[in-house]
Amino acid sequence: MDIYQTILEVIDMRSFSNLWFWIALAVMWSTASHWIIGVPFDMLNRARRRGGEAEKDLEDLVRIYTNRMLYIGRVAGIWMLAITCFVLTSLAIGGFWYNVEFAQALFLLGFPMSLVGGLSLNTARIIERKQPTGEALRKQLMRHRVYTQIIGMVAIFFTAAWGMFKNLSLAIPGY
Repeated sequence: MDIYQTILEVIDMRSFSNLWFWIALAVMWSTASHWIIGVPFDMLNRARRRGGEAEKDLEDLVRIYTNRMLYIGRVAGIWMLAITCFVLTSLAIGGFWYNVEFAQALFLLGFPMSLVGGLSLNTARIIERKQPTGEALRKQLMRHRVYTQIIGMVAIFFTAAWGMFKNLSLAIPGY
């Protein structure tokens, strides 16, 4: 048995029947909802409970990540958008037109995360424009987290539904 065959036996390349795909999906969405524009959720809770220095740390970190995100968006935003659209379109065509399951899986991971990326950029713009502090800043970050979680729930639902469809369609001969 050669190394390639061993790897394919250990790591099933059919994504929707692979446990590693579902673990990656869960980790990706839990991480996306924990890090709100780069700020950890526990820091937001600490600022809400303690105030004072924790609140100042939160505001400083939000300012740093907001400025960083907006700088990258202004300098390389068009190129990043073009490359992201190219990659997602290629994955969609390869996955759904040519029926490549790995491309479908990557598209179902990448497309919703691109929505979260756009949402993060929009939240950074709002924070830069309004300059909220204290409770207003925490509300804005919580709103972003809730929207991220909604996108995640819808994405997980559609990914699970598509994965079940693909796995069931493999079990039905001639389908």
